[in-house]
Amino acid sequence: MNALLPAGTAALSLVASPPAAAGDPGPLTAEWTGPYGGVPPLDRVRVEHFRPAFDVAIAAYRGEIRAIAENPDPPTFENTLAALERAGRLLDRVQAVYGIWSSTMSTPEFRAVEQDLEPRLAALRDEVFQNEKLFRRIAAVYEAPDKTRLHPEQQRLAWLRYTDFVRAGARLDPAAKARVAAINQRLATLYTTFSQNLLADEENDVTVITHAADLAGLPESFQAAAAAEAERRGLKNAWVIANTRSSVEPFLSFADNRALREQVWRRFISRGDHPGPRDNKPLIAEILRLRAERARLLGYPTHAHWRLENQMARTPERALALMEAVWPAALARVREEVADMQRVADAEGAGLRLEPWDYRYYAEKVRKAKYDLDENALKPYLQLEPLREAMFWAAGELFGLRFSPAPDVPVNHPDVRVWEVKNAAGRHVGLFYFDPYARPGKRSGAWMNAYRNQERFEREIPPLVSNNSNFLKPAPGQPVLLSWDDARTLFHEFGHALHGLCSEVNYPSLSGTSVPRDFVELPSQLNERWLLTPELLGRFARHYQTGQPMPAALVARIKKAARFNQGFATTEFLASALLDMQLHLAGERDIDPAAFEREELARLGMPREIVMRHRLPHFAHIFADEGYSAGYYSYLWADTLTADAAEAFEEAGGFYDRALAEKYREHILSRGNTRDPAESYRAFRGRDAGLAALMRDRGFPVPPGMK
Repeated sequence: MNALLPAGTAALSLVASPPAAAGDPGPLTAEWTGPYGGVPPLDRVRVEHFRPAFDVAIAAYRGEIRAIAENPDPPTFENTLAALERAGRLLDRVQAVYGIWSSTMSTPEFRAVEQDLEPRLAALRDEVFQNEKLFRRIAAVYEAPDKTRLHPEQQRLAWLRYTDFVRAGARLDPAAKARVAAINQRLATLYTTFSQNLLADEENDVTVITHAADLAGLPESFQAAAAAEAERRGLKNAWVIANTRSSVEPFLSFADNRALREQVWRRFISRGDHPGPRDNKPLIAEILRLRAERARLLGYPTHAHWRLENQMARTPERALALMEAVWPAALARVREEVADMQRVADAEGAGLRLEPWDYRYYAEKVRKAKYDLDENALKPYLQLEPLREAMFWAAGELFGLRFSPAPDVPVNHPDVRVWEVKNAAGRHVGLFYFDPYARPGKRSGAWMNAYRNQERFEREIPPLVSNNSNFLKPAPGQPVLLSWDDARTLFHEFGHALHGLCSEVNYPSLSGTSVPRDFVELPSQLNERWLLTPELLGRFARHYQTGQPMPAALVARIKKAARFNQGFATTEFLASALLDMQLHLAGERDIDPAAFEREELARLGMPREIVMRHRLPHFAHIFADEGYSAGYYSYLWADTLTADAAEAFEEAGGFYDRALAEKYREHILSRGNTRDPAESYRAFRGRDAGLAALMRDRGFPVPPGMK
């Protein structure tokens, strides 16, 4: 992290700070001490520490910024840009822990703190970015005739700082600056409210099953986990289907009770979409208006143009061109998939027309019929703990990394475990925190987070990275058995963690995953490919009861079915990505989110049997922060790179080719944002990626002339 965050994260200038809150900041304002370059004291933090800790940290940061901006010496890289890299260390530490509580330890008491702090942090960000004296110093370094004498990484940092300030409004007149600051503070409140509404629906709006007959078709491991979830909620002789993706998707895949599938599906897709105080639709409309107004003030046609300027895609038009090139092939494949599933339903005498709550259920039947592959036959081999070991093993084979338990590191919850990471020479690299289970107060989904970025411009500071999931915690003594999709997600997030751990840069602002959104998903998506390798499955995919390895014939069937259901997967994603882009290209016109979603999907020809992966009222990627706003396309852009990179490993003879893995580590994982990501990819691959590899990878026809 670095306290001077990119646009859209946090930020005071035109708003006075409230009086310092009385209270004890606890351990939050202390230096991180102990081994591994110091670690956060997560076991001693309390919610009441955050307000006073932020008071101290914000005051310290203001003093550091003031000293840089008012330095009487002529601006240089060292006294301006390097000084900014040193500034805000205390604020970084407090924000790192605050982020952990926000995403994994949210309570009603914490949410009240969050509502108070988010506008203050948004205002602080604007105070820094609108500081004229500071911007003049940054511009002087960036525009200096002798800038080329700087190290290339220093030149990159100068460019990043200058463009971040310009894009945040550093060159605006005072009235426009004031309006941008007001917009950012209001958006911070809206984002927090959106997230809290969504979390409340996920925590409270669950499905309770009281009749064992309603569990027909569900794997025993899922039933046990649902019973354990009911126990945790104080319910006896019951099973709870949590309102999160990792619980809902397997239920929709295997539950024979069609009426119950519909109930679970409707509950899941309606998150954030209930009339009343938790309705996210009015928040969406206001967020869109404010983003459009801010973009106009900053000199951009739309929010989408502002967001994409420094991404690999550069323009919304290029991102749309990619999505629109893939959309027709995805729709055509969906039609084939629906026809296959309808034939199965008709043959069974189901007497139904396929609906969205049937798609996964009948897809599993088709998968079994076409490829003799039953998801329930896979799950006994896909245990969480062996797969975690498999991730570590693959990282060792490829990059020489070694993971060993670090039980002395304090954690925020008993479910969290920590490993020390060393390289092949035995040198400490960083720490890996793993928080795998769902619980009240933890947001749904899976994600990677960096508690501290790697850097070395003054001294070696190792990274602290985490992976977070929402698997249902099993009954004591029982294993956690994963679906294939959940196993892929596990490897996906670990790819982000490797990106942070393998970083070898000088400045924290350029470190690890601090890269454009449409590049950051390359390491995560490529890391999914190692899950499917026979070398890994043969070692770690073992039956939880017999200990026998996954049969080679079953591995072969997995590979054969790798492109199965790609119409569904691509269409549900692309629908969300296309609506995200169109929303943010709409400018300042008023948007009714429900009508827009309905009408835009009709225009696109969205199949009636599928819903968007993220309907607008729960689309946290784009409405819980700036995050992926006008950027959800990034997964497809990065997957274009991923498919091409995967072909590079295949051409080299396999995914464990050490020479190519080292080239990948050197040019992609270790470089952070020290150069243009397109240049990094060319250094790895020898050329730019084309779209043909993506189409081949998904089993779609490759149009003539497509490269």
